[in-house]
Amino acid sequence: MNSYLCETEYIDFTHPLIAEKVKELRGKSNNSLDYINQTYLFVRDEITHTWDAKETIVSKKASDVLRNKTGICWTKSCLLAALLRANGIPAGISYQNLTRADEDDSEGYIIHALNTVYISELNKWIRLDARGNKENVQAEFSIDQERLAFIVRPEFGEIDYKDNHPDLDKRLCMILEESNNILQIHTDFDM
Repeated sequence: MNSYLCETEYIDFTHPLIAEKVKELRGKSNNSLDYINQTYLFVRDEITHTWDAKETIVSKKASDVLRNKTGICWTKSCLLAALLRANGIPAGISYQNLTRADEDDSEGYIIHALNTVYISELNKWIRLDARGNKENVQAEFSIDQERLAFIVRPEFGEIDYKDNHPDLDKRLCMILEESNNILQIHTDFDM
């Protein structure tokens, strides 16, 4: 469990911006579960998905996402994990392999990241997707039934790994480091 509470290069929760946001979110929360919900809603609704916002900036770490107020799913997942870990709540990252095109696999695949969160009161892990809602994408906070941004379609070769990692995959970190523009970000591998 310790690895899901540790700071990493990309989940940099001791950064002053993150510490300030944690304090603010704590002030709005009644208990641990409410803190998780408030934090999830903040990342989902107040941090734009870079692609949806038609931005080109590449936020690489959790603190970058908070500073820039935008990030892709990989780094929004890092921000949510950072905000939770800073409050002593174990959090990780899970992946899906999704098609780029809505109707088929003609444009290839992209790796989508979401979060795993340990709910100590219930003694269980849940998954939350703070990607950001839009038309045809409606993720919600739920401790009973997953309400993720994307429903995997096996008929198109999509995969839900249902995994749980303590840090962002090193291959994704390398892609972020090599990208100066959101249009340079791509994945051509399975997790």
